[in-house]
Amino acid sequence: MDEAFVVNLADAPAQAHPRRATFLKLEPEDGAWPDLGVNVQVMAPGQPNCMYHSEPVQEDFLVLSGECIAIVAGEERRLRQWDFLHCPAGVEHVFIGAGADPCAVLMIGSRRRDEAFYPVNEVAARYGASASAETDEPATAYAEWRSEPWRPVPSPFPGPGA
Repeated sequence: MDEAFVVNLADAPAQAHPRRATFLKLEPEDGAWPDLGVNVQVMAPGQPNCMYHSEPVQEDFLVLSGECIAIVAGEERRLRQWDFLHCPAGVEHVFIGAGADPCAVLMIGSRRRDEAFYPVNEVAARYGASASAETDEPATAYAEWRSEPWRPVPSPFPGPGA
């Protein structure tokens, strides 16, 4: 059952992966929301949040802290705190941490269709964020990363009053 709740990012469950952003899950433990996916991802400098991809639904992103490079439709765009990026359906994208400190991005996407396309992209490949072959299958796109597991970690955000 979906119900209202409040969670502080310092208390949100977090998972880290050696090759990609730390993922903070904001949805309830008992399942994903049916309409929107919402999370915060924290990237170290040079670290991608995922593989370069497009989805058949809208996605929106707000940089909460730090700096990153958004590769959008094959072009690099430097983003800083409070920059907002809107990606209409079908726009290829990925984020790479930049600057001296980690970068946190609020990520919101429609769940109307759970699909993705992973093209090969030279710009994203420079950051280790391109699939080695064009695919619609996440398992194929992430094959090189799958041997390294996600692990629970403390939230990278300080608690209130810290």
